[in-house]
Amino acid sequence: MSKDRQQRAARAEQMRKEREKASKRQRNAITGAIVAVVIVLVAAAAYGVSTISSDNAPEAFSVDYTPEDAGAPAPTDGYEPVVVELYEDFQCPACQALEQVYGEQLKALVAAGDITIKYHPFSFLDERGLSLNDYSKRSTNAAICVDEEYGADAYVQYHDYLYANQPAEGTAGPENDALIAAADSMGFTGLETCINDETYFDRIKKAKEAGGERGVTGTPTIYIEDEEVADRGTLIEQINAAVAEKKGLPAPTADPSTDPTSAPTATTPVG
Repeated sequence: MSKDRQQRAARAEQMRKEREKASKRQRNAITGAIVAVVIVLVAAAAYGVSTISSDNAPEAFSVDYTPEDAGAPAPTDGYEPVVVELYEDFQCPACQALEQVYGEQLKALVAAGDITIKYHPFSFLDERGLSLNDYSKRSTNAAICVDEEYGADAYVQYHDYLYANQPAEGTAGPENDALIAAADSMGFTGLETCINDETYFDRIKKAKEAGGERGVTGTPTIYIEDEEVADRGTLIEQINAAVAEKKGLPAPTADPSTDPTSAPTATTPVG
């Protein structure tokens, strides 16, 4: 083979190798692009599933009644109020009893800056046939309407009104017109549409589901700093102990005048 032919053959071989390298680079680029697209699609799908799950998840709705809502001065030592959670149904007689026994003391502790109360709706008496005209959910809906428009302090006022005027368990409660009139008389006006349209029924349902997932089976159910209260007869003593611990103070002594037998009992749903 002549030298010239050898050179042409070498150049051809070199060009073939370069074409193979270029083809390989192109294949790698295409493969990388496909992988990137797949990653984006998988991430988008995962986000979509997460969003759907989040939308369908029970909403742990509550109304937070804080020291600020009660007009308490801001703490100067960085103290964070003890969180007391109440699961309630406005037609539950045991909830009314709890309010009668402890309501004013609890609100005084909020006003002192010691605690925040989280009111959780847990409206279940309608489904048990113990609220004959959906009063359990309708009264809760009206209270949430008050909260959404006028704030937590207004909610607490309306909350107290509902317990003071609670219909007997197993009877029909006041209709929406009466709930609206009560709100109007307290200065919480303009809520007709919100109350009549049962605006927050879905929120109330999700709140009950969220409570059930937490293990709530009846009302009233109480938590102090995420610990369920078993002995309601010493509720205030337990709260004061939690406040003292959080403030780094000695544990308070028990009040010998406390009568545990006066503590309201729970109403437990069936099923």
